[in-house]
Amino acid sequence: MSEKGNNKAPTAGIPKYMKFTIGGLAGMGATVFVQPLDLVKNRMQLSGEGGKSRQYKSSGHALITILRNEGLSGIYTGLSAGLLRQATYTTTRMGIYSSLFEKFSVDGKPPSFIRKVLIGVFAGGVGAFVGTPAELALIRMTADGRLPVEQQRGYKNVVDALRRVWAEEGFMALFRGSGPTIGRAMVVNASQLSSYSQVKQFFLDKNVIKDGLLLHFVSSMISGFVTTVFSMPVDIVKTRIQNMKTIDGKPEYKGATDVFLRTVRKEGFFSLWKGFLPYYFRLGPHTVLTFIFIEQMNKMYATVVLKDASAGRGL
Repeated sequence: MSEKGNNKAPTAGIPKYMKFTIGGLAGMGATVFVQPLDLVKNRMQLSGEGGKSRQYKSSGHALITILRNEGLSGIYTGLSAGLLRQATYTTTRMGIYSSLFEKFSVDGKPPSFIRKVLIGVFAGGVGAFVGTPAELALIRMTADGRLPVEQQRGYKNVVDALRRVWAEEGFMALFRGSGPTIGRAMVVNASQLSSYSQVKQFFLDKNVIKDGLLLHFVSSMISGFVTTVFSMPVDIVKTRIQNMKTIDGKPEYKGATDVFLRTVRKEGFFSLWKGFLPYYFRLGPHTVLTFIFIEQMNKMYATVVLKDASAGRGL
């Protein structure tokens, strides 16, 4: 098949419900591999909060400290919440993105770059709203181990976390930080999904790399780096809002702007990229694994179920 054949609409012929399912399963599979990096990233973003002395000198120091104090199983703290986040957030965003990508493809040609960005923003925003409760549980569960025992929330799993948040803080508390969560997701998806498609399409058009695992890997790593640079400032704001406690009836922060300004004022401008390496080393591989899983599951479904290998090409 010619290179032009790769420009047809993605996953044509695959039912929409399967696009949602494949997206969620791909995200969950990737999370199993990168959960420890997500844990380190969250701990780094909370380290030195409010100008206090940093608990961790570096990402490596954080990982060693966690292993020493919490054991090997400690690096997988919050895995149940991470899986639920993927089952809700990634299932929704990837399903919507893939469906709209196909809808706006004209005569076998993919959407323009700007349209890809807009599709990514919309898909990310909707997915983030759906996944906010799981995101909140994940942040709190991964943050717990850095605190003295008497200050820990002690959630047993994601179901226990959601149940207790609702019972102790009210239903709306499950959506605390939904604003920056949606904002972060919009930035992530606009940069991640569109840059992945654009980079992949560039390599195919220039015949630099043929369609296959190497192309998916290279495109994903480049996409992951771009996404990390643009999304980290929003992510650290989201993390701190969702982890904050109420003191004497008042929340630690007034809102996202307050978090942003206080972080820059007390910790410096570049603290907005605190935890850059674990964020990228988490996002990069997660991006790689997610897209590889999606590509391979699309092809498998098209070949086995639809009996048409060409129907599974693309994102």
